Amino acid sequence: MSKTLRIKKGVDIRLAGAPSTECAAAPVPKVVAIQPPDYPGLTPKLAVKAGDAVSAGDALVFDKTFTNVKVTSPVAGTVKEVVRGAKRRIMAIVVEASGDQKHRDFGVWNGGDRDALVAHLAEAGLFAAFRQRPFDVLANPADTPRAIYVSGFDSSPMAASTSVVVEGQMDHLQRGIDALAELAGAGGVHVGLQAGDNALAGLKNCKTTAFQGPHPAGNVGVQIHHTAPINKGEVLWTLGLQDAINLGALLNTGKYSARRVVAACGSEMDNPRHLETVVGAKLADLGLKVHDGARVISGSVLTGTNAGMDGHLGAFATQVVALPEGHDPKFMLTEGWLSPGLNKFSASRAYPTWLMPKGKTYTLDTNQNGEDRAFVVSGQYEAVFPFDIYPVHLVKSIMVNDIDAMEKLGIYEVAPEDFALCEFVCTSKIPVQSLVREGLDALKVELG
Repeated sequence: MSKTLRIKKGVDIRLAGAPSTECAAAPVPKVVAIQPPDYPGLTPKLAVKAGDAVSAGDALVFDKTFTNVKVTSPVAGTVKEVVRGAKRRIMAIVVEASGDQKHRDFGVWNGGDRDALVAHLAEAGLFAAFRQRPFDVLANPADTPRAIYVSGFDSSPMAASTSVVVEGQMDHLQRGIDALAELAGAGGVHVGLQAGDNALAGLKNCKTTAFQGPHPAGNVGVQIHHTAPINKGEVLWTLGLQDAINLGALLNTGKYSARRVVAACGSEMDNPRHLETVVGAKLADLGLKVHDGARVISGSVLTGTNAGMDGHLGAFATQVVALPEGHDPKFMLTEGWLSPGLNKFSASRAYPTWLMPKGKTYTLDTNQNGEDRAFVVSGQYEAVFPFDIYPVHLVKSIMVNDIDAMEKLGIYEVAPEDFALCEFVCTSKIPVQSLVREGLDALKVELG
């Protein structure tokens, strides 16, 4: 039986439009896009050009530094275009899917040493799904991590259900966990479970810990911090639950799997439910019915990107959320800051809704209710940040690029997603996640 740890700090944002447990197969996308900016630490170099024919599993880009780290095509088809941004940065490789879905055959894995397994996974593009702590960047296949961590649940608002995600996939998931155990160092594989949820109760060859409490209890960084925090000089790898399933599917079938179960949800989404699709699918191809004028987000409301219906599902996104745009002015006495706030969610007790039943949900728009202002010490961050770290001090050290202070204040333990709630509650409207990303990148460059 796994032990249970209780996370006390955090907050569950109760949004209207949570997905039902229904899981439907989305229409096969006509167009998919692999977006290199989704992969922190990736310096992409093209492996294809516009007009090339590709099979599912063929490399589209590879990393300039770690050339055996590849990002592969989720579908078979033709490379439609390579989208570039400022300074010719590669923003997306767009593939138009063909009717005949051919998969590159990597061969069923029948065992071998660790080096052979690393080479097998790298060739199929699976290493692009691994993240490294510290720095929250792509893992280096040449490293041997102290341990590998997989969060078995997502605690963010309206997240995809673990039981729906793993239904019919437990054989693949167990094969993936077994492979991770071969890759991991002495620390083995750690899987974080949601207390009271038995969806992953039968997993073997790993160490399980149950977590109870509000978001961000499902963040892998929180789970690492409360089990075995990372020390300077150590390397940990993390992998998403669905990527662990895809890893096992590759080993069992020999075919690259880009399967993704997403929660199509939000107050502006008709029939919120789960959909099974592939990484990079164009959102307009998923058969979603979204209200006019809504903002469509690829990923969580806290960490996702404003993609729109013409955008694509992010590499690590497990949600597609539709929220009302917050561009309409609000009169301060009726809907503004002087209103009674009977329909407003607050992480503090600023509105009387904290007295409402815990089952009450709220329709929140994207208005940030103010603009950037002086960064004041208010205690708001500490209330939602379940690390033994001073978050405000750490963010300020990043803002002034004080490398020594960053190290002493615990930057090795964190990733931008761990500060998402800090950004949500911030009175000063500080873009905390982007600041933390900049700090991690600066520190990585400084340390070489």
